[in-house]
Amino acid sequence: MQGGDISGLYRKGDITIGGIFPVHVYRTYQRLTFRYQPPPVTCNTFVPLTFQWLQSLLLAVDEISASASLLPNLTLGVHLYDSCASPGRALEASTWLLTGGGNRSIPNYRRHSQLPPLGGVIGDSSSASSLPLARLLGLYHYPQISYFSTSSLLSDRRQFPSFFRTVPSDTFQSHGLAQLVSFFGWNWVGLLAEDTDYGQEGIRATKAAILTSGACVAFTEYILTSRADRNAPHLWNVIAKSNATAIVVFSSGSNLLPVVEELLRHNITGKVWVASESWSTSALVSKEKYWAILQGTIGFALHSGQIPGLKSFINASKPSKTPDDIYLKEFWEQNFGCKWETPGTIISNSTRICTGRESPGNISSGISVLRVTYSVYIAVYALAWALQRVVAHRLQDCSTEKCKEPLTLHPWEVLRSMRTIRFQATDDRDVYFDSNGNLPAMYDIVNWQIGPQGSVQQVKVGSYEGSAKQENMFMVNTSAIQWTGGEQQIPVSVCSHSCPLGFRKAAIPGKPVCCFQCVACPLGDISNQTDSVDCFRCPWDQWPSAGQDQCLLKTIEFLSYEEPLGATLVATSVFSCTIPVALLGLFVHHKTTPIVRANNYSLSCLLLLSLSLCFLCSLAFIGYPVPQKCLLRQVAFGMSFSLCVSCVLAKTITVVIAFKATKPDSSLRKWTGTKLSYFVIGVCIFIQLGVCITWLSLSPPFPEHDILSQPGVIGTHCNEGSPAAFWCMLGYLGLLATISFVLAFLARRLPDSFNEAKFITFSMLAFLTVWVSFIPAYLSARGKYTTAMEIFAILASSWALVICLFMPKCFIILFSPELNTKDHLMGRGKK
Repeated sequence: MQGGDISGLYRKGDITIGGIFPVHVYRTYQRLTFRYQPPPVTCNTFVPLTFQWLQSLLLAVDEISASASLLPNLTLGVHLYDSCASPGRALEASTWLLTGGGNRSIPNYRRHSQLPPLGGVIGDSSSASSLPLARLLGLYHYPQISYFSTSSLLSDRRQFPSFFRTVPSDTFQSHGLAQLVSFFGWNWVGLLAEDTDYGQEGIRATKAAILTSGACVAFTEYILTSRADRNAPHLWNVIAKSNATAIVVFSSGSNLLPVVEELLRHNITGKVWVASESWSTSALVSKEKYWAILQGTIGFALHSGQIPGLKSFINASKPSKTPDDIYLKEFWEQNFGCKWETPGTIISNSTRICTGRESPGNISSGISVLRVTYSVYIAVYALAWALQRVVAHRLQDCSTEKCKEPLTLHPWEVLRSMRTIRFQATDDRDVYFDSNGNLPAMYDIVNWQIGPQGSVQQVKVGSYEGSAKQENMFMVNTSAIQWTGGEQQIPVSVCSHSCPLGFRKAAIPGKPVCCFQCVACPLGDISNQTDSVDCFRCPWDQWPSAGQDQCLLKTIEFLSYEEPLGATLVATSVFSCTIPVALLGLFVHHKTTPIVRANNYSLSCLLLLSLSLCFLCSLAFIGYPVPQKCLLRQVAFGMSFSLCVSCVLAKTITVVIAFKATKPDSSLRKWTGTKLSYFVIGVCIFIQLGVCITWLSLSPPFPEHDILSQPGVIGTHCNEGSPAAFWCMLGYLGLLATISFVLAFLARRLPDSFNEAKFITFSMLAFLTVWVSFIPAYLSARGKYTTAMEIFAILASSWALVICLFMPKCFIILFSPELNTKDHLMGRGKK
């Protein structure tokens, strides 16, 4: 079929429907420039699938003409033209339809007033052809219904007021493809599109939706339709070098074919191709020879529907019944492998002659899933229902005389009716158009798989419905998908692999956000999610695990009764406090003996009681710190030791005064009674009591949690509140002990067989040694060992007093009673 010949199929009726279909396709590899006139379009390749579209239109026309409810008493005529997939030929065909046929088209002129009125135009398939058609038909208000044009530009009602379509707009498809990419977790994708309005608009909207979802685009490239090789050498190089596995393609099958062939030559496999509806079911590329490249392709396809009677209608087609149907004859030749014998045609002896009596049993064998075919069928019915409203309204208003006149239709009436129609299709689908002339968006999600007989099949694995609620909009059966290499597992398409737990994402300068490096969390921080943007600190009572992927409860540490150290100290304290009590009982039992009487019986008893309290006060330091215990323990320690050391000081003063008062005319005799001892003890205790009261009033001790000293451990202890007050209390004890030590040291050479001053000197020396050693040990210890160190100092210093002051006396009382005499104590006894 040559360039100037656009003749097609014409069947007369009361109302004519124009149809523009790419029955043939053409290829031109000449680059178009403004310097040369474009070459004529040569239609050289017959498309069997388009013939199926034509048959669905003819079937719908026959059903409507025979219907008693839809356009009754009226028949629909058709005038079909072959656009050869060329926008120029499609535009030429539309001018012929508007003119009314003849030898040439004349703008703004309809050739014969007696011609049946033109109800509307069905076509064309491609958006590139529909765009100029819509502009022209919109000027005359003729409704145009496309069955395969998906460009979002056609939804602009200001530019294309009379355009409708029975396929969804690419706007829905772009958002759907972006959701498909997000559903499979692909955040690093390549974009490929033909450089037409369809490809550029589709890929622009898809890119915007992908970026909005948080994914990134590895590259955006275009198939140059003006070049014979479609820029394939450059495209395969970009695709091969990219680490993006998933590639979204907006293109027709014919424009994509050279790119696929180039990829096949270089054996570029392992990619996941995400197809737009324009090529997801294309027979040009879904062939076994391209399977290595396109295996596992997934994409959107037009929603499939059912057309009852289509197979039988096609099988019943005979060239003898419709000798004017040139397309049927061409289909017949291709389907049966024969040639029609026409004048001037040279046929070789080996060529089979078509007779028209060939068996039609396999004509409809290729009809299975109806997509565009179904859209053509729905388009005819949509136009018929619009015509039905106009005709019905006309019949209601006309008088008997006027009704006999030939039917006249104004295109704007049909256009107004088209905007408000709503009907049920034969498969119960609800058909209506929105304000932009679009049907409710419905897509099938198809996956390319090898069928039982080795052919490539598009298997439905899901659906996308743009008008549904968000949760029901997108459905995919992932178990039914076969990916490249026959794998069932979803391929990975990421720029950087996910960061594991314990790591965070760090941006790479100059790269998209999807490209990052994984950096380990700093010490003390965790990340408990993959691809964490940041690490965070654990709560104060928790600490990071070894893998820094979770927070673990810290161990609460304190000196408890249950642990070995605590239990040992408790046992030692309890046992130790019984020793002074036992000694007290021994002293009471032997209170009349010289050695007890000579050592100030009352002070010794008071000292033994205070030593027992000193041993017992260490128990307040063991166990979980509570506010009451924190307030009690240091006060109990300070007051007990103040009583104890003040008793020792009183004994020291008493010893010194007792020996000094033996001199004649000594003024110290009046101080030799017990009043001085009790006065000294009272004054010493009162001073310490003042220190403690001031401490508790201004800055009392309180429980505190130490989370810094040891990782993974919460050290629970009593904060002394005021360190100065604590050291004042301890320093005051040291002052009393130092005074006692100095006085006892000065009195160590007083004449007596049992010089009490010597024992006081040793006891105070031991006491001071313990507490001076305690200071650096206390300051360097951490946690519960600080408390243990203070308990040890309490026990050690108390034992020093018990041993140095009372053990020699007890030894004499129990084991050397012969020494427990007045003479021996006065130095008159014999050994």
